[in-house]
Amino acid sequence: MNMNKRSLVWPIIFLVLAVCGTIALPAQNPEAASILRPPKGAKVAIVVFEDLQCPDCARAAPLVQEAAKTYKIPVVRYDFPLAMHPWAFDGAVLARFFASKSPALGVEFREYIFQHQQEITGASSTVDAEGQKQRLRAAAEKFAQQHKVTLPFVVDPQNKFANEVRADKNLAERIGILHTPTLYVVNDSRSGRPFIEVVDRSQLFQMIDQMKSESGT
Repeated sequence: MNMNKRSLVWPIIFLVLAVCGTIALPAQNPEAASILRPPKGAKVAIVVFEDLQCPDCARAAPLVQEAAKTYKIPVVRYDFPLAMHPWAFDGAVLARFFASKSPALGVEFREYIFQHQQEITGASSTVDAEGQKQRLRAAAEKFAQQHKVTLPFVVDPQNKFANEVRADKNLAERIGILHTPTLYVVNDSRSGRPFIEVVDRSQLFQMIDQMKSESGT
């Protein structure tokens, strides 16, 4: 391989790894410090940028929920549907619909979709994008029925939820998010480190302890 070809290979590998979530690129944007904060009234929180069709997001979700319950801290979720995933955007819109009924129901729907993610996506060789979206709709209808919620044929006639998803995605891009899931542990400190990216999820609990200590809780 000559030098010119070699110089092109590494940027391509780098981008593929970033998209797949196998490397972490810390947000180095000044805007990140104002965005990656706990919600009002909380000292420490977990912030997650997720894609409902992302397999690694599905693997991370139970750990995030466990940490939130163990430490009694909130989880701030941002939707970051990747272009490679045909039903991720629609899934995020549906999650917003259920969250409009109650925030807890929206979280429960996200967990439900993660649990049934493989069934919805199926084998790429046998289920096309439209078929996957139909499976997503069927899963949402089943969830709605189980929770006695009426799921309208058009869940977002005014594009309110879709615009909220787009706003999350735009925000993520502004602060340099490149892959899903991207996790942060954040605190309300105005000095020191207000957020830490969780690159190794096995260290999540340790990082929460660290951020709680730095915030004085």
